[in-house]
Amino acid sequence: MDVAENGLDAGANLIRITVKEEHDEDRLLITIADNGRGIPKEKIDQILDPFYTTRTTRRVGLGLSLFREASRRCDGDFKVNSEVGLGTEVTATFQLSHIDLPPMGDMAGTMAALIAGNPDADFVYTHEVDGNRFELDTREIREELEDVPLHHPEVIRYVTQTIREFLSAG
Repeated sequence: MDVAENGLDAGANLIRITVKEEHDEDRLLITIADNGRGIPKEKIDQILDPFYTTRTTRRVGLGLSLFREASRRCDGDFKVNSEVGLGTEVTATFQLSHIDLPPMGDMAGTMAALIAGNPDADFVYTHEVDGNRFELDTREIREELEDVPLHHPEVIRYVTQTIREFLSAG
């Protein structure tokens, strides 16, 4: 959630969150991409420093550094690709069977909170488990609902329920 919020803070109006679980490969891949301002190459190392933040409300920026350390602790990898004016993509891989793999958490609740708290932004959430693919795209929901805002309680309930149904079936 913190990485997605970083993109929103950088002016993004589209956030793509992709989770891919490959049990045969013993791999979990998480990618968060945005179309925000992007990060100059010389600042990439700075944003991974836990004591660096661009926010004025707090003095540390732990999200990216903790995400990176979690992936490395689980025999994975972590990359940040960014281009000024085009956006940023953060990719983390994890060994699925690693004893230190943190729980995924409540993805349905996370997506619902992101959508409810940022009704003018769009989100594409893709979750794939061993080739079984689910995708939720708020642009499609927005088009279908016309005048109903994304942060309407019924829409948020639908988003939460739809994601939970996929995850419980997987």
